[in-house]
This record gives sequence, structure tokens and C-alpha cells, in this order.
Amino acid sequence: MDSRFQEKMTLVLNDFHMPSYSEIPDVGLFLEQAAKFAAGSLSAFESISITSSMISNYVKKKMIANPVKKQYYRDQIANIMIIAVAKTVLSLEEIQIMLKIQNENENFDCKAAYTYFCKEFEAALHRVFGVESTSEVKSGYGSGEGDENSHISENLSDFKEKTLLKNTIVAVAHKIYLDECFSYIAEQEAENNNKSREKEKKQR
Repeated sequence: MDSRFQEKMTLVLNDFHMPSYSEIPDVGLFLEQAAKFAAGSLSAFESISITSSMISNYVKKKMIANPVKKQYYRDQIANIMIIAVAKTVLSLEEIQIMLKIQNENENFDCKAAYTYFCKEFEAALHRVFGVESTSEVKSGYGSGEGDENSHISENLSDFKEKTLLKNTIVAVAHKIYLDECFSYIAEQEAENNNKSREKEKKQR
């Protein structure tokens, strides 16, 4: 990829921020609101999508807990975002298995999984795209919530849940890289075709 692509992705990644666990609303969001918040958090990447119907399907498949009085809370929204990212490389059935293993381990709760997910996802994207990472500073990992997150990281060192999640994240980062590359190539081809047509018009 050329320097323009690198510059574009540097801007995208430096602006990208996964909300920390504490930044996810816990006041109760209705379906449309939950979908809007989750989709907005991941809007930097076209290959990741979240809609109300998708969330309803996750509830139906028991991948996330049922809404309480039609409202979704922090743990549910955190899992929605994990699912949205993971489904770019895994089937829903595979994600169900991963979530089931997570739920069966009392030391790997939603907060721990989501916190680890955010840190690794941002770091993996920067590594794959070759962009110097500033995500730990922007996301609060290592600052306000740093001591707590370090404790979580230490406690998860040997869990298979962590290994599954980490490898899923790495695969997603590479998938996003390929999607962005092919999208950029298509944009460049369209731009070159437009220039060729304009040149032909001027020569007539």
C-alpha cells in the first residue's frame, strides 16, 4: 500500500477509541439506543455492523441476556460489541461456544473479557496496520483504570478464554486490514477511471 493509504489509516486508528467498560451506559438503553451506541463505537470500520435486528437475534439465540423491561445494560452492550467484532471472522455458533466458556468461568466475567478485548483489539489494529499506538493513553488503559486492568490481565494469564479471545482479535485485525486494502484499491481505481474519462473529454 502507498503512503496515502498509510496516512488514511493512521488518522482512522488515532481517532478510534473503544469505550472502556465504565464508559458504557448502565442506565438502561432501549433497543434502538443500544444499537446506535454500539454501532457508533465501531463506525470506523465498514466491515463491522450492528443493527437492532442483529441484537434481537443475539437475544433469541441466548448469546446475550434478555433485556430488562425492554432495556439493555452495560454487560449486554459490552457483549454486543464483542459479538459484532468477532462475527467478522467467526460464525454465531462459534461465538456462542466462546461466550459459553466465558460464562462458565467465574474469574472471566463480562467486565474482565471486555476490558481485555478493548486493550487487545486496539493494540492488534495498530500492529497490523503498522501505526504507532497511542490507544492505551486514549482508552484509559494504564491511567484511570490502570491498576484494576493490570489486576485483570494478571488473573487471566492462563485462561483458555483469553487465548480464544486474543486469537479471534488478531484474526479480526487482519480481516479489517484486508477489507480496508481492497476498499482503498477500489477507490483508487474509480479515481483513476474518472481522471481518464475527464482527460478523454478534454481531448475531444
